[in-house]
Amino acid sequence: MRFTLNGEAVSLDVAGTRRLLDVLREDLQLTGTKEGCGEGECGACSVLINGQVVDSCLVAAGQVEGREVTTVEGLADGTRLTALQQAFIEHGAAQCGICTPGMLLAAHALLQQSKRLDPDDVREGLAGNLCRCTGYTKIIDAVLACAK
Repeated sequence: MRFTLNGEAVSLDVAGTRRLLDVLREDLQLTGTKEGCGEGECGACSVLINGQVVDSCLVAAGQVEGREVTTVEGLADGTRLTALQQAFIEHGAAQCGICTPGMLLAAHALLQQSKRLDPDDVREGLAGNLCRCTGYTKIIDAVLACAK
């Protein structure tokens, strides 16, 4: 199978029925994508496929053939964090780290779609991602800081 991963062409010989989550973590060593529930409920394993947020635990690897996949590792420019990643740090939005990659990708996609956001827009945009540590306020504040 061939696809683009974080801007780079990738060619792998893997069973197309394997979960994308497992291919990313085990075969490609991109461990930023986390497994939370394994059922598509928590968003910890969120990645972008052609710019759309999806739960990689529900995606068969064969479904990304010819597509563009972005993981949390693909957001930063080398060691330079994006404004969104920096805002998560500055606002204390990253606690235990399990939900953070999925939250960052969902927020990134939301910010790409809209420049003017209010707290309700952010809540709706992040609705597929669950966090047990922050209570969401700090995450929403971080996203809104980047929307300005």
